[in-house]
Amino acid sequence: MTVTDRPPDETLASLGELGVLARIFPRLPSSREQLLGPGDDAAVLRAPDGRYVVTTDMMVHGPDFRLAWSTPYELGWKAAATNLADVAAMGATPTALVVAIAAPLTTTVEALEQVADGLREACEALAPGCGVVGGDLSVSETLTFAVTAFGDLGGRDPVTRSGARPGDVVAVAGELGSAALGLSLLFTRAVDGSGIPNADLAAGLRASHPELLIAQLAPVPPIPAGVDAALGGATAMLDVSDGLSLDAARIARASGVSIALDGAALGPRIEPALTGGEDHALLATFPAKSPLPTAFRPIGRVVAGAGITVDGEPFEPRGWDPYTDWNGGAG
Repeated sequence: MTVTDRPPDETLASLGELGVLARIFPRLPSSREQLLGPGDDAAVLRAPDGRYVVTTDMMVHGPDFRLAWSTPYELGWKAAATNLADVAAMGATPTALVVAIAAPLTTTVEALEQVADGLREACEALAPGCGVVGGDLSVSETLTFAVTAFGDLGGRDPVTRSGARPGDVVAVAGELGSAALGLSLLFTRAVDGSGIPNADLAAGLRASHPELLIAQLAPVPPIPAGVDAALGGATAMLDVSDGLSLDAARIARASGVSIALDGAALGPRIEPALTGGEDHALLATFPAKSPLPTAFRPIGRVVAGAGITVDGEPFEPRGWDPYTDWNGGAG
């Protein structure tokens, strides 16, 4: 089922905002730090640390997802997962989400219920205790999600991009390249003769390449590994959302160092690992004498200099940039 195809009787237009909210709220999880949740003009959260981490991210139909390929449940899951990963990349524990959705009036209430289910189950699976504490609904011809996530540092300093030092080990937790391969499959084998995304062709790919499609449509980032990295002495960290080489270059630039990656450590999918996005793995650097947290594996070293190298050769960082890579293709 897609959000706009074959709508049942109840749509956003027929039920109205209050009716839709009454259907969605019971499906959403509560935050363990919630003092006052949905129902007032704003939520109230505890901040045990006295500080909080906050991040926001958007998903827009067209550049970020295609309704012919993603289920509403997967959209809710991915909207949560991508924001939870940004909180984890700071070494924080996710505590709450605020979710705003702008949708066409023909969107079915059932579809938004499935989005809510995806949000709930992603929080429960990836960051237990994190919940949706509020948000907004609006109307748009383009289905759009805007999620703001909050996190608790637990008394620790945040892990930023600027702390890597020569001699540090470069390590990653999570998959690299699978999401990019899944997206490539969708764009090459799940479009019709006119280049329009096709739901039936996507269903065939789900059967033949389930792990790659899930990596792209409903990623499972290693959220607990963020706190593990902070406790393990990580000197720098970020969420690999735009491609390993591009994101590693961000650490290198912020820290004033060079990142030397080991091609063999990246495995057989070296090209999609280096240049593909949306893995939502955690890339971190650790002092050489510190044992790596269990979820992390070494993939290189921090050295003096600038930029990125792979097996000793300079590598021009490449990855996802919404302003240069989005071509307005039909969705």
